[in-house]
Amino acid sequence: MAGLAPRVEYLAGFCCPLGGLAAGKPRVLCHGAEVFLSTGSELVYVYDREGRLLIAVYKFPGQVWHLELLALRRALYVLCARSGIYCLSLDQASRSVSRDDEDDRDDQDSEDGQVDELPAPVIPVHPDTCVLPSATLHAFTVLDDVLITLAQGPTQWKVQVFERPCPGEDPRPGGQIGEVELSTCTPPAGSLGEPTAPRFLPVLCCASPPGSRAPHGHPWGSGGVTLEGPLFGLLFGSDASLLESPVILCGLPDGQLCCVVLKTLVTSRSAPGDPKALVKILHHLEEPVIFIGALRTELPSEDVEDAYCDCLVALGHHGRTLAIKASWDEAGHLVPELREYSLPGPVLCAARGRGGHVYHSTPSDLCVVDLAQESSPWDLTQRDRAPGGLPSLLCPASLRACSVVTLSVSSRAPEGGAELLALSAKGRLMTCSLDPHSETPHPTRVTSANAGQKIKELLSGIGTVSERVSSLKKAVDQRDKALTCLNEAMNVSCALLSSREGPRPISCTISTSWSRLQLQDMLTATCLLENSSGFCLDRGWALCIQVLRSSRALDLDSAVSAITYTIPVDQLGPGGQREVTLPLGPGEDGALDLPVTVSCALFYSLREVVGGALALTDPFKDPPSNECTPDVLPEQEGVCLPLSEHTVDMLQGLRFPGLAAPHTQALGPLSPARDPVHTFLGTCCGPVSQPAGPASLRAKYLPPSVATIKVSAELLRATLGDSHAGVSLCCATLQWLLAENAAADVVRAQALSSVQGVAPDGTDVHLIIREVAVTDLCPAGPIQAMEIQVESSSLANMCRAHHAIVGRLQRLVTEQAARGSSPPDLRLQYLHQIQANHETLLREVQTLRDRLCTEDEASSCTTAQRLLQVYRQLRSPSLLLL
Repeated sequence: MAGLAPRVEYLAGFCCPLGGLAAGKPRVLCHGAEVFLSTGSELVYVYDREGRLLIAVYKFPGQVWHLELLALRRALYVLCARSGIYCLSLDQASRSVSRDDEDDRDDQDSEDGQVDELPAPVIPVHPDTCVLPSATLHAFTVLDDVLITLAQGPTQWKVQVFERPCPGEDPRPGGQIGEVELSTCTPPAGSLGEPTAPRFLPVLCCASPPGSRAPHGHPWGSGGVTLEGPLFGLLFGSDASLLESPVILCGLPDGQLCCVVLKTLVTSRSAPGDPKALVKILHHLEEPVIFIGALRTELPSEDVEDAYCDCLVALGHHGRTLAIKASWDEAGHLVPELREYSLPGPVLCAARGRGGHVYHSTPSDLCVVDLAQESSPWDLTQRDRAPGGLPSLLCPASLRACSVVTLSVSSRAPEGGAELLALSAKGRLMTCSLDPHSETPHPTRVTSANAGQKIKELLSGIGTVSERVSSLKKAVDQRDKALTCLNEAMNVSCALLSSREGPRPISCTISTSWSRLQLQDMLTATCLLENSSGFCLDRGWALCIQVLRSSRALDLDSAVSAITYTIPVDQLGPGGQREVTLPLGPGEDGALDLPVTVSCALFYSLREVVGGALALTDPFKDPPSNECTPDVLPEQEGVCLPLSEHTVDMLQGLRFPGLAAPHTQALGPLSPARDPVHTFLGTCCGPVSQPAGPASLRAKYLPPSVATIKVSAELLRATLGDSHAGVSLCCATLQWLLAENAAADVVRAQALSSVQGVAPDGTDVHLIIREVAVTDLCPAGPIQAMEIQVESSSLANMCRAHHAIVGRLQRLVTEQAARGSSPPDLRLQYLHQIQANHETLLREVQTLRDRLCTEDEASSCTTAQRLLQVYRQLRSPSLLLL
């Protein structure tokens, strides 16, 4: 093999599907200058190598799975999927070319090696050419006067033997002369129960003894081989040797290598016995069998005329190779020598050649291995081979071709060389010639002087490989952990997204309270994360809390600000809780702008969990450049799962110092915090006059701002239910408004209907609930209602409290409307009058605001006073919530 230099030449190109041809179905055979080729479709091409053109194209009713050439009978047998076996006469293919085509062929210029394909006639195959119709046939072979088929039944493979007519007779086979069932099988099911095309087809090969009637000179590429007598007897037993019967070898997609003696199969039809006794399992490759063949590995003696094959070879799809040869043991007994090798896979196809060569194709290369007895003096892999035995290691040699899906060894090769006819996945027909006369550099002979250095290099290489294996194992472990974490994250995400209604498996509740932090009263939000699911929140999970502050009520130019807190969640198992407390304000300026929206979400960091595993590289390879590094992670770098959202408004931010419980009396003064140095200096300077700021002047000289809302008593009773039992509706309404305040329990214990609180900036906010009767609205009489009144010396705080009350009432009305409750009969004329009055006030507001932009300072004071009066009327409407 060392002296053979491959030379690849392309002959022609054939149509192939998008993505290329798949291995297993295409076939290529050659007979003289003619090439018979199928690409796995319904077409069979006849190609002339000498003229470099197509002779004919035959179209079959289905996919072509196998071709078998009988050169002596000038016949081509074709297996068509789910149709059967067809027989074509080669003379018909020769007659399909007209004389005009032959004249044109002489004018073709092929100096550049390219193929000039003339239009070839497409000949539909006539149904009469089907010699064996069957929808279950998967493989066949022809041997002497019999046709052997392999069919797939519902549960088992079945070998069937038919008589083949003699030359000159009807090409259709005679009756069935034998059959036997092999191992069980599971046919792949397609849509609506129809079988799908199998990925791997079984392989049939006929092995004959030297004395059988089957000719031993089978052309390369046919399905028959002739074995030496000792190997034949060791493999198939004395009965097959005495009967001089060919043996059918079956390679199945599940890896079994079975054999059936042909003559015992034929006689079993007349004298039936146990069918299982006819089938013998030689070996199990545990992967689909791709090729079965036989080789001559030893040089024949000079006195031997016919040299038969002395080694049986089988190849699996993933590269497992079996070689069986007759050998002698230490006692001088003849025993079978069986060796398994591992070749690079996946193996797409294979073929046997002269001199113990086996050619096999992978997606990346076309290789040849040598099982012959003779070896080169520099070939260290064959030094430990026993005399007459098999090599301990097979080293594939590249033939510089890739993605070959089918092979055939041509008989036109020069002496000592080889010529392969191959079809690539791209549909290219090519020849690969191995010329024995080309000079290739040979390795230098290994001597004792450099043997030690060679051993050191091998040991160093072993150490390097060990380090690399350890590094790759670490990388695999990290990726396994990352996949486990991703699977857990997927389960958590599905559990949260599928439980949008009802209790959630992972929840976050938010509550507010006042506390003393760094000599300052601070409104804090407490977020309680509870894991009620069966999953664990491990590495990569974080609780994200976003605090969204609204713009100041009196500062229209201020923007909305948001602060996001990220708290890692570490080992929060089922039933676990995690509590986080965050300050909401006041800030350094002593102001707390309410309402504040607090949103909680779970965030899973893909970069933290997966980024490390993807960043692992092989330390023994050059690191990729930064320009070529793919960004496999998404831009957001994680998954965000919302949990809850809570709005903290003025009703939750109020404090009630007159109602404080004993454990809350420790809180400091309710006024905004001051610098301790300023407090000390103020004490030293003695009493000073009261500050004259805008807020103090408004509280001293202007009446408090007031807003009122009237709500139907019936609506409140329906909402509160039994919660107001034992107290008046006024007290129950106040308790409902302050239910989310930290002082709710104190308000409930004292049964109050009015309360005075303190806003975060220290100004008073007064809540008053009283029962009133609304007349002139309902024809049936007065309607009992609750009047909710808000008073504050700070216009901004009054607006914030009013906004909080309106929000609660809006949710209340929406819930009652969803229940289907209807309001009583109303006087529509009265409602229209109220609506008209409000529209008049709104138009006056717009006019006054426009006037403020154009008037001088003296006139604008009067306009501002009138604007405040109109606003006061709008905040106390005569409407009633029903």
